[in-house]
Amino acid sequence: MALGPTLYFLGGVTASGKSGLALKWAEENNAEILSCDSIAIYRGMDLGSAKPTCEERERVAHHGLDLTVVGDGYDVSRYLEYSRAVVEQVYSRGRSLLVVGGSGFYLQSFFEPVIDEVEVTDEIRTEVRELFDQEGITGLLAQLDSFNAGEPLELDRKNPQRLIRALERCLGSGLRLSELRRRFRALPAPFSDYGKKRIWLDRTEPDLSSRIEERTKEMISRGLVKETEALVAEGLLENHSACSSVGYRECSAFLRGEISEADLAPSITRSTRQLVAKQRKWFRKAFPGESRLLLEEGYQLATTDLKWSSGA
Repeated sequence: MALGPTLYFLGGVTASGKSGLALKWAEENNAEILSCDSIAIYRGMDLGSAKPTCEERERVAHHGLDLTVVGDGYDVSRYLEYSRAVVEQVYSRGRSLLVVGGSGFYLQSFFEPVIDEVEVTDEIRTEVRELFDQEGITGLLAQLDSFNAGEPLELDRKNPQRLIRALERCLGSGLRLSELRRRFRALPAPFSDYGKKRIWLDRTEPDLSSRIEERTKEMISRGLVKETEALVAEGLLENHSACSSVGYRECSAFLRGEISEADLAPSITRSTRQLVAKQRKWFRKAFPGESRLLLEEGYQLATTDLKWSSGA
């Protein structure tokens, strides 16, 4: 029996055990799974994103995997359009949906607006991209500072993708960032016609540290370097978000001779721990209240342990 018009969200830091628990819960509750992972959307990015196996996909229907090739950029606006269609289809069949992942921006798209209404033409995109190619971040910042004279940008000045997106929208709308933000905050919340229950998994530090190390070893032993090499041939390095993701970034550096084979696993493990710190910060803010489930080492988690929170 379906659980009703409620979306369920199982988040968590990398290596916390989300996927296995999601599979069990979905089987027990007549649910399907929607992956919320900005890397798993790409075909061929399998090991680094820890995609479910073919056997697991046969047990429970999965959505949000292998949506496009790495050479074709994919953003949150396309994911939001796709996820809306999946939600409607799944519930029309009388089933429930469990959204699973750790990609904060993609998860955020279910709870608050992440897409504005500014139309950016191909000409503007080309203009901004050429500016970045010729002058780098310095050129982007100069244009943004000029356009928003006298006002703080409130942007990560070291993130080229954020700067490119901001400049495109300033040029496309003719508005300053402050006005764009004001209009953006007034947009309606997505999926407001669905209830939302959420929980996120975390683990004690010694346990998670061990799990991260084992995860890294397994990815490498199963062929992460070869997978990365194949993806590079398909355009990985031209896809900023994909090539900068943990595991693929380090393997790309290894293939270029920038790090040694001995340093590969430690580099991936270190980057994963840094990612976990960012994920924890995001989940504490986005999944408030009693939604955190902290697991001790050796604890055998059951689906009955999930105490869903409506959040704030």
